[in-house]
Amino acid sequence: MRSERVRLLLALLWVLSSPSAAQRDEWETHSVSGLQAYRQGRYAEAERAFSAAIEAAKTFGPRDLRLAKSLNDLALVYDAQGRYAKAEPVYTRVLAIVEQVLGRTHHVVATSLNNLAELYRLQGKYDQAEPLYRRALRIDEEALGSAHQHVARDLNNLATLYRAQGRYTAAEVAYARALAIWTKDPATDQPQLAAALNNLATLYRVQGKYAEAERLHRQALAIREKALGAEHPQVAASLNNLAELRSTQEDYAEAVVLNRRALAIREKTLGPVHPDTATSLNNLAGVYYAQGRLDQAAALHARALQIDEQALGSEHPHVATDLSNLALVYQAQRRYSEAERLYRRALEIDETVLGSDHPHVIRDLHNLATLHHVQQRLGDAELFYRRAWAILERRATSPPEAAAGLDNYAALLRQTNRPEQAARVQAHAHAMRAAPAR
Repeated sequence: MRSERVRLLLALLWVLSSPSAAQRDEWETHSVSGLQAYRQGRYAEAERAFSAAIEAAKTFGPRDLRLAKSLNDLALVYDAQGRYAKAEPVYTRVLAIVEQVLGRTHHVVATSLNNLAELYRLQGKYDQAEPLYRRALRIDEEALGSAHQHVARDLNNLATLYRAQGRYTAAEVAYARALAIWTKDPATDQPQLAAALNNLATLYRVQGKYAEAERLHRQALAIREKALGAEHPQVAASLNNLAELRSTQEDYAEAVVLNRRALAIREKTLGPVHPDTATSLNNLAGVYYAQGRLDQAAALHARALQIDEQALGSEHPHVATDLSNLALVYQAQRRYSEAERLYRRALEIDETVLGSDHPHVIRDLHNLATLHHVQQRLGDAELFYRRAWAILERRATSPPEAAAGLDNYAALLRQTNRPEQAARVQAHAHAMRAAPAR
């Protein structure tokens, strides 16, 4: 389940200049065309349109914020495609422009800071993301007041960082404060309120607070159905979230029904080759896997992989996740050589795109270690466990789900008569699960 990010296009604000009407029309035409393509997942088309908008905006002068907006739009496309190395310098350039033109404490600067911070969070660069989120929050609180919706956005994004780090208490406080702002403000967009409810519910699910999670997920679903209609893509997102909760509770029958409904909505509204359709296919496949319906799970994961490769490119982190999902099914089917090939490809993608210390790399290493472990290839398994362990020791914070991989590593160490090393690894796993909020 993915948290619903609050990632904004820059406000349409610019310093006065005197371009011709034709220049203004050209820029606006490209901008609108790019935005439509971006929202429909047609990223190559969006990239071309926003690049053309940038060229048109250059005629307005270096201090006109239409240039910053078009650059920001292009960075969002790179971001959506997982092209983080290309997105980062563009976001950085946007931030420099808006700081120069508007000053370092303007609320538009806070939006730019959030976008750059979100990029760092996605790459697992949590230490770089947090100060940017906090600076954005300070700017908006001082410029707009503590009850402004932009403050809620900042809190939501900061909370999502905390959740990724396993700092659940801090995440809950920030999510709850954001939700309180959105709930009290009569101008709040109802779908935005539903997204906030979803994010807090997601946190509750991770914490095992299933009753609270279900209440919020169902509330979010009802808001979206009323505000957007029963077949809107955001309704599908809520259905997926509720389905994952049901799957966590091992109510697979309802999880299948909810996932199938979500998939049908996305196929109808977004099309059969949209990345969100691939997400629904993966979610339904996950339930089939839990039910032991391995052939059906493999078919859906393979279809999701094909969609994401086509829509996002073969080196996107979502493709790495798809590969890992399919490999897990192959492993359960004892198709070990096929599983290893996919796990290794996922590791290569994640190391290249996200960096060698990213939590997804830890996941990939643990997957490969477990695959070798179940085959009793203990030497090979230990090599991957040790690589993951070295990353975890270097990181200031680590995802709690990585603790399960350490459990397996400790089991291997006990199996090979190294109880002291096993105790050390097991203690680290316990510490990760019990890490207090900061």
